[in-house]
Amino acid sequence: MKTGVFFGVLFTMLTVSAFSAESNVFTYKIGKFEVSTLVENRGEGRSSVLVNPDPAMVQKYLPGGTYKSEVNTFLIKTPDQIILVDTGFGTTLFDNLKALGVSPDQINVVLITHMHGDHIGGLQKDGKALFPKARVYLAAQEKDYWTNPDTIAKLPEAQKRGFQAAVAALAPYGNNVQTFRPGELGAQIQDLIPGIKAIAAFGHTPGHTIFLLSSEGKQLLIWADLVHVQDIQIPVPGQSVTYDTDPNAAADIRKKVLEYVSRNSIPIAGMHLQYPAMATIKINTPGSYTLTPVK
Repeated sequence: MKTGVFFGVLFTMLTVSAFSAESNVFTYKIGKFEVSTLVENRGEGRSSVLVNPDPAMVQKYLPGGTYKSEVNTFLIKTPDQIILVDTGFGTTLFDNLKALGVSPDQINVVLITHMHGDHIGGLQKDGKALFPKARVYLAAQEKDYWTNPDTIAKLPEAQKRGFQAAVAALAPYGNNVQTFRPGELGAQIQDLIPGIKAIAAFGHTPGHTIFLLSSEGKQLLIWADLVHVQDIQIPVPGQSVTYDTDPNAAADIRKKVLEYVSRNSIPIAGMHLQYPAMATIKINTPGSYTLTPVK
């Protein structure tokens, strides 16, 4: 299980110091919404993160045994609000926001897909909210899992850090933390906030949530951590990773989402996809897909 603030082990980071904020921002229009990828860092992961992989599959898709990946967040500018989806580790996030002319106190809403450390690291520092005017939204199932004191008390010491970090991340926001119960993929769902629906994608974590944006007939699905190793998990969606709390459930929802977005021609965005981290998905053969970056 992937937990906590120790996500430096998630990737072997590459050329982080050479990044400029401008080179790590990509903006895409969805109707009246302006959605920007904010790349926090890039690195290489190893095939050892795969759960019981077929060696022939690994050789086919990861012949060197490594893959490229990123930690991304997304900024959404609507006509009425500025919304941040996840906060990464909180390292280069604020430089990326500055490159877009956005200050932390201009963020109205922070949507949290799940509470792993590479998604909540930028929420607070030294007990102070880094987005002081924002409302923070996350699934009730996710909050209950990570912040239940009885659960935390029973954990081995080695596992407590991630849960304690989740509690600390939310603490400065107090009553500005709002929970919801995400709806089912393909069902009629009310907007969580105007133009954005919250959809259950449980498996990676118990409350893992993806967000469907809609404006003027255009859509974009921010699918969070549905895919970590795009070189394998797009053509072979049944392949899960050790970061998944429930690998079987994670594989099931990945298959459903890939089928749904390909059938409905909905572009997607992902927290660990390679730049620009937004793409279209098309079916290759039954149960296998291809990814094409948007331009």
